[in-house]
Amino acid sequence: MSTATSEPGLRERKKAATRQALHEAAVRLAIAHGADKVTVEAVADEAGVSRRTFSNYFANKEEALLYGDHRRIATLVDLVRGRPARESAWTALAGASDEYYEQIGVVDPQWVAQTRLLRTEPALLVQQVSTFAALEQELAGAVADRLGDPVTARLMAATFMTAMRVALHFWLESPDDTSLRDLARRTVAELGKGFERENAAP
Repeated sequence: MSTATSEPGLRERKKAATRQALHEAAVRLAIAHGADKVTVEAVADEAGVSRRTFSNYFANKEEALLYGDHRRIATLVDLVRGRPARESAWTALAGASDEYYEQIGVVDPQWVAQTRLLRTEPALLVQQVSTFAALEQELAGAVADRLGDPVTARLMAATFMTAMRVALHFWLESPDDTSLRDLARRTVAELGKGFERENAAP
């Protein structure tokens, strides 16, 4: 009984490890050679799997490259859902952002290199927009659970994602000792003022 129960967990962990290995292989190759020079076959070879295995996890190389972004935003969504029920929607978003950056601690240099790469590769930017749009809907769902208003929830989720992107891009252009967490706090606070005033209104 116990062995049968644990097997699905083991399978899921193996799948997650393979997916992560493919993502890391794609990022390594893109940083070394440029994203436009990377092929699906090269990524599969780098990760030590077959082309068919790659296709079981990702539709294309762009999706593999951006898997890290997908995981990061999915983590943010989970953190928002886990915030105390008494918090307003924007307070929950701000708290989740701060909690997220506290969890990651020192920023992964590979992520920094990947993010810089994104800014020079139009095809990746297009895929990123699609990825973020889908995750933004999930975030809006978490916000709507607190608001009960899907329109305001979508607006709030889009505003929050904009704040996070602005903080990240400004940080990439700043001196090395600049804190990404502090920048995220500032952008989230600035863009959230309108929502906070609305929440405070009688």
